[in-house]
Amino acid sequence: MITDTLVIIPARGGSKGIPGKNIRPLAGKPLILYTVDLARQLFPDTHIILSTDSEQIALTARTAGLPVNYMRPPELATDNAPTRDALLH
Repeated sequence: MITDTLVIIPARGGSKGIPGKNIRPLAGKPLILYTVDLARQLFPDTHIILSTDSEQIALTARTAGLPVNYMRPPELATDNAPTRDALLH
C-alpha cells in the first residue's frame, strides 16, 4: 500500500440530475462505496477522507467502516462552490 498520500473523496449530497445518487444502489451497492472500496485497495483508511455535506452519505461510509470525522459546510457544497475549496477545507 502507498502510505505517503492523502485521498480526498468529494461527495456532495445535492445532486440535481440524479437526487441522492451517491447513496443509490448500483448492482446492489451504494454508488459511493465503489469509490471507497477502490481507495481502500490502494490506501489505508487513515489516508482516506470523505468530504461530504450529507449525513446520509457519511452514514453509508461509516456503515462500511470508513471513519467520517467531520462534515463539509453547506457553503462548500453548492453547485457553484469550487471543488478546490472543498478539498482545502
